[in-house]
Amino acid sequence: MTPDQTVLVERVRALIAGEPVVREVSMFGGRSVMVNEKMIVSALKDGGLLVHVDADQHDEFLSRPGAVQAEMGPGRDMGPGWIEVAADAISDDEHLASWIGIAMDYNRAVTGGHP
Repeated sequence: MTPDQTVLVERVRALIAGEPVVREVSMFGGRSVMVNEKMIVSALKDGGLLVHVDADQHDEFLSRPGAVQAEMGPGRDMGPGWIEVAADAISDDEHLASWIGIAMDYNRAVTGGHP
């Protein structure tokens, strides 16, 4: 992992410390954090964050600072429900916590996890 990824993963871990079923895997070119066996986010090499969100709210979330449609490669978008957030948009804990909250809300909705 890059230094930026390492720091970001540590910050994410702190925010989800109370979740019962957490694991990390390498995928999407980053270090992905899984809760209840579903990916919530992935720390990208540049310190940005790939966030799994409710596809019905995708456009709303794209209007937030630093948010763009996630791509698997140039010109190959990942579709609704996948947003990439720039590193500078999550540099403070409040903004990172907001995105983790969005991802966890979606995770709980699809896994039946507790709020």
